[in-house]
Amino acid sequence: MSTDAETVGIILAGGRGERAKPITLKSSDYIRSKALIPLVGRRLIEWVVDACRDQGIRRFYVVTHGLENRNQIKLLLGHGERYGVDVTYSRSRFDRYNVGSAGATLHNLEQWDLRGRALVLPVDSLFDFELKAMEEEHRRRGAVVTVASVARTASEIAGKYGVMRTDGLGLVQGFVEKPGAGELAGLFPGTGADPALTLPTNAGMYLVDCDRLRVLARDPGLFRQSHQRLDWGGDLLPWLVDRGLPVATHTIGRLGDLGNVPDYLDTVRLVLDGAYEQMNRLMDAPDGLRPRHWIHETSLRTKDDVTGTTLAQKIEEGSVVVGPGVRIGRGVEIGPGVRLEHADVGDGAEVREGATLLNSAVGDSAVIGPYAHVADSYVGPMAEVRSERERPLRLEGRSAIGDGAVLWPGSQFFGITVYPRLRVPAMAGVPAQTELRSAEDILRWA
Repeated sequence: MSTDAETVGIILAGGRGERAKPITLKSSDYIRSKALIPLVGRRLIEWVVDACRDQGIRRFYVVTHGLENRNQIKLLLGHGERYGVDVTYSRSRFDRYNVGSAGATLHNLEQWDLRGRALVLPVDSLFDFELKAMEEEHRRRGAVVTVASVARTASEIAGKYGVMRTDGLGLVQGFVEKPGAGELAGLFPGTGADPALTLPTNAGMYLVDCDRLRVLARDPGLFRQSHQRLDWGGDLLPWLVDRGLPVATHTIGRLGDLGNVPDYLDTVRLVLDGAYEQMNRLMDAPDGLRPRHWIHETSLRTKDDVTGTTLAQKIEEGSVVVGPGVRIGRGVEIGPGVRLEHADVGDGAEVREGATLLNSAVGDSAVIGPYAHVADSYVGPMAEVRSERERPLRLEGRSAIGDGAVLWPGSQFFGITVYPRLRVPAMAGVPAQTELRSAEDILRWA
């Protein structure tokens, strides 16, 4: 049971990560929990726990759904001993009731007998927020729920984000789900006159009054809906507002959505560039070689098999160019003539001679072949991007290569997805947004 003096964390980890494939796939038929998405050297849920612990949260309740989510998260976090926190998991027999983000929250508030305040947050996003400021807003408004919001312009919102209509006191009066540009101009006339004007959008994180929500959950209509499907943004929040219950908003610094490949890559770049103040505090200080660089000492000492020189030597002599926003994990081998910029390179990876990595993430033990050009793309753990000087491989346009996949030299891919463990021969002219999920898909385009 939580007390009124503390805020506990409720982490919602029940989704299947469909939008983030192939990052959330270990194989074509085995899901990796979204909580275990790799992000600048750690798993996402580790950053979430550390960010909350850094602001005083010591007790966490994880709402899981299904075998993969429950087992994978528990294997990583345990009961929180390594992280200096206490972690409790939802019971598997209640999975059938954990349908919808709000329904899962309401059921487990009762199951865990939670009182006082709880911070409810999903596990597929990175938040830059100050909990104390959010708690103060919550108290001042007497809110049942305080919604973390991100200020966005009309051009950013149109067709992608839901908008909240608020009064002068910062209380929510209504919701508009993913309005188009025309609807936005009609509802908020000022956005047409001033393109820089921002509106509050729902960030998907909520500070809640557990006692009041538990009482409200006994309403017969809400009770029935919570056993079918009840989501926060589309169902519970409008239900509260329609009944005149105080729902407040609190603007946070930033939200990074890791639920799809383009947003994942954007978030990685922003983290490496220092745009997330909380991540700046949690990450080790840059190594000092150049601004915003993290290169593990074991990688600086690692020699490549072409010149026999260490990465430190190659950086000093200028044969490897490391631009801004680069993180290189442990035991990484970097060949001569490599250029890296806004790149996250996992432990044990190899970036062979002449290769270029721009605005990309490379997983543990992946191999980027000689003279490959990888830009705005994700390459999963153990994947091989084979390439040759005479037949360089190009991977661009928010492409995503799953775990253990192999690409042959000479391929030119733009905006394609390759599922784990597929072996893809040299191909060109494959349309953007193509998903290669099986050998049959490859034969269709070969």
